[in-house]
Amino acid sequence: QVQLMESGGGSAQAGGSLRLSCEASGHADGILWMGWFRQPPGKEREGVAVTSTINRNTYYSDSVKGRFTISRDSPKKKVHLQMNSLEFEDSAMYFCVARSDVLTMAWASRPFDFASWGQGTQVTVSS
Repeated sequence: QVQLMESGGGSAQAGGSLRLSCEASGHADGILWMGWFRQPPGKEREGVAVTSTINRNTYYSDSVKGRFTISRDSPKKKVHLQMNSLEFEDSAMYFCVARSDVLTMAWASRPFDFASWGQGTQVTVSS
């Protein structure tokens, strides 16, 4: 079993920056992908960014491309999400996720493909 522990988050003004981190523990050696989903109030979960743990492949949702950067500290199985140029619409609960299988191109709309989830950390952006 994999445990994911998030840190960071909080509040920022529009245009500001925040940084999230997540570290995997437990049976984490088999993880191939780590990343972030988010869930705004009253909306469904959506993928934000993912990174491979074995190569340099990263993917972003269109809504954050160019503003957010995902990075990793393998082999520590730790990932970071640097969020710049924050917008009010970025306000959401952010969840760290992990997957131990190949990634589909539709990953951002398939939260059920990720077996491991953190408890979530709140990001609030004020306009």
